[in-house]
Amino acid sequence: MSSSTQDLIPQLYLGNTFGALFIGVVFAAILFGLSNIQAFFYFQTHRGTGISFPKIVVAWLWILDALHLCLIVHCVYYYLVAHYADMSALTEIVWSFKLQIVIDVIIVYGVHLLYFHRIWIVGKGRSRVLPIVVGVIVTSGSGVAIALIWAIYQCHVFSDLTNIEWATFMALGTITFVDFVIASSLCYLLATSRTGFSST
Repeated sequence: MSSSTQDLIPQLYLGNTFGALFIGVVFAAILFGLSNIQAFFYFQTHRGTGISFPKIVVAWLWILDALHLCLIVHCVYYYLVAHYADMSALTEIVWSFKLQIVIDVIIVYGVHLLYFHRIWIVGKGRSRVLPIVVGVIVTSGSGVAIALIWAIYQCHVFSDLTNIEWATFMALGTITFVDFVIASSLCYLLATSRTGFSST
């Protein structure tokens, strides 16, 4: 690129904003590759078992993960390639940014439901109070996620995101709390399920 062409393009420093987004996409692509390997080994290990609920769930989560990666790649391409140095486009929120939040919520809620299902199975033959409480907490967590999605779709430029910090913090806090409840419930159920044999 000649120096006269470089003089026409305003000098922008995007390292702290879109540069960080680009690094996040690179790490997301690496993690997607690892989930591809896990899914491949899962299907190879359970090759002769036919179609089952866990296989359908693994395939569904893999599809959602692939869609999530496509959306964030589109988002970065939109800002860093298609609309580079276009100040009006750099301040607007592209549709793929908003839609990837929806996909994130579906993935997180789906995984929480799977763990709830596991708690229900491990708690078989015992009081159903703990699994029901976990189910209520997981379900109520989806309401907070819906509030986040609604708040995100009200934003049109990145400066609007500062007005909905409450939704982001509330959603992340709720997800963390639900993860803690699920993990502690599984630990409790597994610890109280010991048979006395050293191999279990």
